[in-house]
Amino acid sequence: TKHSLFGVSKVAADVMVQEYGRYFGMKTACFRSGCLTGPDHSGTQLHGFLSYLMKCVMTGTPYTVFGYKGKQVRDNIHSQDLVNAFDHFYRAPRIAEVYNIGGGRFCNCSMIEAIALCEEIAGKKLEWSYAETNRIGDHIWWISDISKFSEHFPRWRLQHDLRAILKQIFESNTERWV
Repeated sequence: TKHSLFGVSKVAADVMVQEYGRYFGMKTACFRSGCLTGPDHSGTQLHGFLSYLMKCVMTGTPYTVFGYKGKQVRDNIHSQDLVNAFDHFYRAPRIAEVYNIGGGRFCNCSMIEAIALCEEIAGKKLEWSYAETNRIGDHIWWISDISKFSEHFPRWRLQHDLRAILKQIFESNTERWV
């Protein structure tokens, strides 16, 4: 399988953190996150799709969906939810842990679903096109299994669902983007 260079760099860092934890008994954690976002995220065409998508809807910028018929799914985690997870780990650290951390089943969407929700919140239609070829190293589906982190830190909860995230992005950027 072909991987993106970005993905390969994350794997290398992930393994290094795990090995430091194991070799030296250090309290380390790798947080393998879904799509990180929030109201101040400055997304671009290829990374940070929720904020970039909302920006395109609000500014009338055409958007291109790459491959998978727009049915590729990503989970999304609000930056506040991720920082809250970091805080839980900081208060009760463990040695050489690895956690999937993202929106999980609570906060995920396909491109088609994200477009529809952005249009609904912004009250505008998006001009978008479809390119048959998916991005190199892209995958069709990712929803983080956050059960291990939830078991280790049962008081931690995701607070921001997809609608709340997109509404925050819209409200925080209305003056800047319109």
